Amino acid sequence: MTNRFGFWLFVSALVMLPVRCLAVGLVSVDDVPGDDGTALRVSWTGQLALADTLRIWRATYPDTAWQEVATVDPRQGGYTDTGLSIGSRYFYKVTSASGLSAVSDPVQPRASILNRARINQLIILAVFVAFVLVYIRLAASGRKFFVRRIAGLSAIEEAIGRATEMGKPILYVPGIDDMDNIQTIASMVILKDVARLAGTYETPIIVPVCRPFVVPVAEEAVKQGFLHAGRPEFYNPNNIRYLSDEQFAFTAGISGIMMREGTAANLYMGSFFAESLILAETGFSTGAIQVAGTANVHQLPFFVAACDYTLIGEELYAASAYLSKEAKLLGTLKASDLAKLVILVLLVAGFITETAGFTAFAEWFTPR
Repeated sequence: MTNRFGFWLFVSALVMLPVRCLAVGLVSVDDVPGDDGTALRVSWTGQLALADTLRIWRATYPDTAWQEVATVDPRQGGYTDTGLSIGSRYFYKVTSASGLSAVSDPVQPRASILNRARINQLIILAVFVAFVLVYIRLAASGRKFFVRRIAGLSAIEEAIGRATEMGKPILYVPGIDDMDNIQTIASMVILKDVARLAGTYETPIIVPVCRPFVVPVAEEAVKQGFLHAGRPEFYNPNNIRYLSDEQFAFTAGISGIMMREGTAANLYMGSFFAESLILAETGFSTGAIQVAGTANVHQLPFFVAACDYTLIGEELYAASAYLSKEAKLLGTLKASDLAKLVILVLLVAGFITETAGFTAFAEWFTPR
């Protein structure tokens, strides 16, 4: 009896062994093509496809705790797991209520070169780049574009004129960021025109600088401005002053210049942060005319409250294009204006289509 029982136990083990071996190879995991690298596709075949329900588990190592991610109908044939980390390795286990279980090989999600879910953003970017290139080419060919004069530029001329009448210098602060910031580049363009006006009126201009690399750029801008005014002899390199790359040491140095030099016109053009209110309030206390411009929206309220006029946001860039008449700046400015017009048209079209119940138009523009 014992030998017969052992024989049938051995036969049962042989019968069950193929089932268990088949179960091991029933699950496959593949990277999802054309995505951002945060999804994997889990598929199953064989006996698991015949179960009533399947539970999908995920782990970063097979010997760690498994996390259940979904319960699915086997007839779906697969499940896409999203929200994963690019480059991380994942194991998947699929189990059924009848006890079948299969574990996948480790798979890493990878980002595709072309994310199909974001093809709409690629098209929009390509259209805008086309606008920019066309307008730059037109501007370079001599095409004249109308650019509305910004009222802040008239305020700058008024401030320089007042400083000339009072016989006091002009203070020009180009922000605290380096030359890799687009606001600093726009500020240098405006500085050149300010120096031209200062040279025309034979008024000294003081430019405190926070970053060492900005110093030679500011020197050249002021030098070119005086040269275009026909007053190169009035250029004083000692007025381009490197103070400190520490934020509030730089701020304190400018406040000292305001008090000692008695500047009559203070111009703040560029990227500013917490020092903006200190500078503007100090300049206000000295009675100077102050004109500011920055694209840092979190500092605009301080300039608006304490300065006589403020270039708000992109007006800083528009002013640099208006003053320089440089083809690339003008082309980019006009392309931005056209892009805004297109956006307004699309907004109206989206409102109409959504009202009519046609949602596909708005869904196409939805970021993914």
